Amino acid sequence: MAIDQELPNWLGRIGVFDLETTGVDVTADRIVTAHVGVLDAKGREIAARSWIADPGVPIPDGAAAVHGISTEHARAHGRPAREVVTEIAGSLRALFDQGLPVVAYNASYDFSLLTNECLRHGIPPLEAPGPIIDPLVIDKAFDRYRKGKRTLEVVAEHYGVSLDGAHEASADAIAAGRVAQAIARSFPLAETAQELHTRQIGWARTQAESLTEYFVRIGRIEPEEALDGTWPVRGRAPQHEA
Repeated sequence: MAIDQELPNWLGRIGVFDLETTGVDVTADRIVTAHVGVLDAKGREIAARSWIADPGVPIPDGAAAVHGISTEHARAHGRPAREVVTEIAGSLRALFDQGLPVVAYNASYDFSLLTNECLRHGIPPLEAPGPIIDPLVIDKAFDRYRKGKRTLEVVAEHYGVSLDGAHEASADAIAAGRVAQAIARSFPLAETAQELHTRQIGWARTQAESLTEYFVRIGRIEPEEALDGTWPVRGRAPQHEA
């Protein structure tokens, strides 16, 4: 991947965010580990905080195999989930209050799950969080027809970003930030982070519609099972339960 553009000023200092969880359901699953950090223009992490939580529910073997945290380990070394969720939300809120964009790969997963965790524990969720930068949505928008998977590992390799320790929250968060910077050096993204945030709302919706059409065509889902393209926060659990 050729990289020849100058990095926009608004990408010279960015927040990064990643969660590892008990599963993939943003309304029901729980946070196990998390990382929030800040990268400089060269992709060096200049501030960081990591957490391990006791999610209060068993961690399925499949999830533990991905991120390496078992139920026993989380119970022995994790802090109460409510404390961890409070601090994660507070750290992200502080970055947004400073005007920093926050990078999260597949952001609608992390921010939706965090929102539902906040609601579960009676913590005020982030209201209209942003600006957020989602390298997954942006990469699909600018390089739509590239073949192959779009996992963080694959996309990082495509943009020449090293990723050691995939599915470890800090490694994934840092790699996502560096991928965002690499994409910005490869394509003209936007004049401001807020403009890019707004564009991603439409891109994510269009991408979900396209993927829904494909899944229906191959018989993977029924037409009424349309994928939720809401970005960066999908529907909240209490609304579904009402």
